[in-house]
Amino acid sequence: MLRVSENLATAPVVEPSPAISIPGRNVRNWVLSNGLTIIVEEDHSAPVVSVQAWCATGSIHEDKFIGSGLSHILEHMLFKGTKTRSPNKIATEVQDEGGYINAYTSFDRTVYWIETPSAGAAKAVDVLADAVVNATLPDAEYVKEQEVIRREFAMGYDDPDRMTSLLLFSTAYREHPYSHPVIGHLSIYNTLTREDVMNYYRARYVPNNIFFVVVGDVDGEKIRAQLAEFFASYPRVVLPPVFIPEEAPQLGKREVHQEFRTELTRLMMAWHIPGIAHPDTPALEVLGTIMGSGRSSRFYRRLREEKGLVFSVNCSAYTPYHPGLLAVSAATDPRKRDEAAREIEAMFHDVAQHGVDDSEVLRAQKMLLASQINRLATTRGRASDLGSGWLLVQNLDFGREYIEAIQKVTPVQVQAAVWKYVRTHNQTVVSLNPPAKTAVSVQADVTHETRPVRKFVLSNGLRLLVREDSRLPLVSANIVFKGGLLAETPETAGISRLFTRTLLKGTTNRLAEQIHDEIESAGGNISSDSGNNSFAISADATAPDLSLVLELIADVVLNPTLPEKAIDREREVQLAGQKAEQEHMTSVARILLRSTIFPNHPYGLRPLGTAASITSITRDHLLAYHRKYVAAQNGALAVFGDVKADQVVELCERYFASLPAGESALERVAQPTRLAQSETVEQIEHKSQAVLMTGYQTADMFSPDKPALDLIEEACSDLGSRFFVTIRENLGLAYFVGASQLTGLAAGLFNFYVGTDPKKAGQVLAAIQKEIDLLASEGLTGTELERAKKKIIGQQEIQNQSNESLAYSCALHELYGLGYDHYLGAAARINAVSLEDIRHVAAKYFLDQPRVIASVHPPETSRSS
Repeated sequence: MLRVSENLATAPVVEPSPAISIPGRNVRNWVLSNGLTIIVEEDHSAPVVSVQAWCATGSIHEDKFIGSGLSHILEHMLFKGTKTRSPNKIATEVQDEGGYINAYTSFDRTVYWIETPSAGAAKAVDVLADAVVNATLPDAEYVKEQEVIRREFAMGYDDPDRMTSLLLFSTAYREHPYSHPVIGHLSIYNTLTREDVMNYYRARYVPNNIFFVVVGDVDGEKIRAQLAEFFASYPRVVLPPVFIPEEAPQLGKREVHQEFRTELTRLMMAWHIPGIAHPDTPALEVLGTIMGSGRSSRFYRRLREEKGLVFSVNCSAYTPYHPGLLAVSAATDPRKRDEAAREIEAMFHDVAQHGVDDSEVLRAQKMLLASQINRLATTRGRASDLGSGWLLVQNLDFGREYIEAIQKVTPVQVQAAVWKYVRTHNQTVVSLNPPAKTAVSVQADVTHETRPVRKFVLSNGLRLLVREDSRLPLVSANIVFKGGLLAETPETAGISRLFTRTLLKGTTNRLAEQIHDEIESAGGNISSDSGNNSFAISADATAPDLSLVLELIADVVLNPTLPEKAIDREREVQLAGQKAEQEHMTSVARILLRSTIFPNHPYGLRPLGTAASITSITRDHLLAYHRKYVAAQNGALAVFGDVKADQVVELCERYFASLPAGESALERVAQPTRLAQSETVEQIEHKSQAVLMTGYQTADMFSPDKPALDLIEEACSDLGSRFFVTIRENLGLAYFVGASQLTGLAAGLFNFYVGTDPKKAGQVLAAIQKEIDLLASEGLTGTELERAKKKIIGQQEIQNQSNESLAYSCALHELYGLGYDHYLGAAARINAVSLEDIRHVAAKYFLDQPRVIASVHPPETSRSS
C-alpha cells in the first residue's frame, strides 16, 4: 500500500521554521492552611479578567450514586442562591459588572467561571467563593431545575452525535465510570433527592478540594488577601475516599450498531490508550493529528476527498488523567459505513508497517503548538490551561512542558504507538444508523505592544486594515467580500456556501492537498465560509509565516480552479448537511421562521440551499459568482497580529496586485416585504422536545434603532432576564429561553425562542407572549438596561482580546460601510441609549405588530395543550 504522501503529485517539503516558544507567564500560587489553593497570573495588556473556581469532583467521583449526575445537577444549583444571596442575584450581580457567568461539568471536574471587565474582578471572586461553599440549594429551585435538566436529557436524546459518543464510552469502558454519561442516566437521576445532592455538596465542596484560578488585569496580592479573608472560617475537611475501578485490559474487539432517527450514519472507532502523564501520550497526540486533524490529514484526504466514503472525519486522542481513547469519528452514507471502517483500519495498518514521514510529524507538532498558543490568547484560555495542569498533575507549567514533549516526538515513536495500541483486540466500533426502512443514499512576563488599527488602500482599491500586536507570536488574516445569502435566489440557494467550500480545493499553482499541507505545516489553518451578507477566507499561523499566510490567501482568492470532482464532493457534503440540519429542532424551527417572515427575500433562504438548488448549480455558476463578487472594490482585507504595517502593505501589494478592481456589489439591497398580518406555522418532527419561536421584522444594521435592539436582545437573553426568570426559573417550563437577531444590509428580524416539554408548549407560548407584550408596552427597567449595557460593553472587551475575532469584525464593518473603527464607538453608542429610547424601539417593533410564531414539535402535540 502506498503511503499517503506518495500519492501526491508534488509532496511539499516542510522546512523547520525559526524556533517559537510560548512567552513566559507571571504566575504565582499560594496554598492556605485549610488546603485552598489560589493561582493568579497578572496580565495588564487588556482590561479583562477570568475568575475560575475549580472543584476536583466530577461524575467519576459520585461513588454509590455513580451514573446519577450528581456533579452535573450541582453545577446547575450552585447559582440558585447562597446564605447571603437570593436566587437570581448571583447572575444579576455579575451582569451588573458587565460580566458573564457560566459553569461546566466533566468526568473529573466541575468548573465555575466568570469573565468580566477588570473593575468587576473583586465581585467575581466574591460571587464564586460564596457559591462554592455557601450554596443553599433551595427546595423550590431544586424542583424547577430537575425539570430543566430533564429537558437537557431530551435534547441529548435527540442529538445523534451526542448519542454516538455516549454509545462509544459505554461500550469501550466496562468497569471504569467513564462508561456513564456526565449528565447521568435519567432513570437514576429521577431517584435523586435534594438531600442526596446536599450531602454530596457538603462532602466534596470543601477548601482542600477547591482551587481558584484568576488571570488578567488584577493585583495578585489583593486576590490572595480577598480569598484568604473569605475562607478564614472554613476549615480543612477529610475527603471521603472514592473507589474508582481500573478498566481491565480489553481482550477482544467490541462492536455495537444501533438504529436512530437519522439519515446519516455516525461511526466511531476507538482504541484504549494511557492517560495524560504517560510517556507514550505525546506520540499518540501527534498520531491523532496526522491521521485526522485538518484538511491535510490522511483521513480527510483519503476518505473524504479521494474515495468519497465520508462527509466528515476526525481523529484525536482523548487523554484525561485516567486511561483514555484514541478515537476516530465520521459521518457517512449508511451504505458506506463498513467500507469506511475497513479503510480506517487499513490506513492505521499502513502506518504500523511503513511509519510516517518526518514532514507529517513536523506538521502535526506545529499544529499542536499553534493550537496551544491560540488557547493562550484570552484570559479564559490561560486560566483553563493553568487549571487543567494543576488538577491533573499539580504542575502549573504542565501545558508548556507537554508541548515541549510534543516537539520531541519522532516518526519512530509514532509508528511504535500504532503497533502498541491500535490493535484489533483493543478496538471498539459503534455507529448510529438510519432505520433500515428509511435509509437513503446522499451524495512571558514581557512588555508587549498593541497599536491601533490602521487603514491603507492598495493600488487596485482593496482596503487593507493592519493592527500591530506583539503580545503573542501569531498572525490572523481575513479577506471578506459582499455576497453570501443576499446574492442568492431560490434557484441558486446555497451557492455561496458551495463556492466558499470549493475555493480551497485547488488553484492553478497548488493542489488542495498542498494548500493545507503548507499552512498546517506552519502550525496554521485556512478556512472559508459564507454568511447572510458576505463571504470570507481566513488564515492564521505563527508570526514567522506571515508571508505564507498572505500568499496562500491571495492564491486561493485569485486562482481557484474549482475542479468538477471537488464540486461534486462538496455538493454531496452540503446535501448531507441539509439532512443533518433537519435532525436539530432549533435549526428546523429557525428555517421555518425565516422562510415565513421573509417569504420572497434572500434572508428567507436556507444557507445550505435545497436539494434541488444545490443539485442544479454547475461549475459555470461558481465561476460566474467568482467573477462578480471577488473584486477589490467589493472586498476588505484585515491582517492583525505580531506584524509590521509597512511589511504587510508591501506583501499585500505584491500578492493581491492582480485582483481586479471590479465594483462594489449589493449597493441597492432589496428590502423584505412587510408582514401584513400575524401568522402561525408548525412542523412535526419525531423528537422528544418542542421548540417555539416568535419573530418580528425589524431594522437593518445602519438603523439608529440598532443599539437599542442590541440592548433588548441582551436583556432578554442573559441568566437574569425576565424571560429566563419567569419561564425557566419561576415556572420551570423550559430548558433554554432567550432572544436573537438577524441584522444585515437589509431589514432583519428579532426572535424570541424557547425549548420545552411538548405537553407544556401552549402554556409556554402564553407565558412568553405575555412577557413580549409587557416589554413592548413598558420597555426595560433601569436595572435591566444598565445590566445589559455593562454586559454588551464587557463582552466586547473580552471578544476584542482575540486578533482573529477583531480582524474579522473590523473587516466586515469596513466592507459594509460602517468603518473599520466602528468598534471604537460601540460603548458610547450603547451608553447613549436611554429608557425612553428602549420604550420607543420596543413599541415600534413589538407592540401590536405582525409576528410569526413557528412551532416544531412531536406528533399529537397541540400548541394549546
